[in-house]
Parts: sequence; C-alpha cells; structure tokens
Amino acid sequence: MPLSFFADKSKKPKTAELEKALGRTSTHWNGLIDYVASEYPPVTEEWNFGGANWGWSLRLKHKKRAVLYMTPCKGHFTAGFVLGEKAVKAARDSRLPGSILEVIDKAKKYAEGRAVRLEVRNKKDLDSVKKLTTIKVEH
Repeated sequence: MPLSFFADKSKKPKTAELEKALGRTSTHWNGLIDYVASEYPPVTEEWNFGGANWGWSLRLKHKKRAVLYMTPCKGHFTAGFVLGEKAVKAARDSRLPGSILEVIDKAKKYAEGRAVRLEVRNKKDLDSVKKLTTIKVEH
C-alpha cells in the first residue's frame, strides 16, 4: 500500500478529493501551505507522483529549492524534509519536542541529508512542522 492516499498515477488529486481524504486536517494542510508561501516567497507548488510505493505528494519549493514534501493520507498528512547537518544541529538547539528530535536523530542519512517524515494530525504537530520548515529554510 502506498504512503499517499492517492495512488493512481493517472489521477492527480483534486481539491475536493484532497479535502475529503484529509478530513479535519485539511485546515492544517492549507495553513501549512499558506505559512510557507507567506514567510518564504516566492513558493511554487508541484504535485509529484513518486511511484507505486509512494503515490502523489505536493512539493513546496522556495525559488528552486525543495523545502517541504506534503503527502496526503487518510485523515492526516505527512510532512517530509531533507535536512542537512546544519539544519539538524539547529533543530537540536531549538525548542522542538523530544519526539521530533528523536525522529531526526534516527533518520536515514543520504548524501543530500537526513530524510525526515512527520505526521500532522493536530495543531501541535503543525506547529512543530512550521518550526522545522523555518529551520530548513534558514539552514
């Protein structure tokens, strides 16, 4: 089963379908997009099909740099980051919850950085993702 709720390569998610899949978290989804767009313009949104194991996700890019990957799931979404070591250090020095820092510390390391994926189910999760987005952009 793919990570995304939307697994059909031939059907890019439509707004109504996305809102239905996300349920109550659709406000957090839209709030996160609005946050990134207002704090770090210019921001572009790109839907991407990552293959059978991943499905559809939305990539937010600041200028040409990918900042955040948002993957819709049933009733929630995940926020994905690739964090370089400067961003990892900044995250450790921040006031992020210990559970988030644990995910970062356990994340697999690649040449581009650590691949981190966080679930967003409530406002607390959203606030942590916003803080990590700021760290990502600034480092």
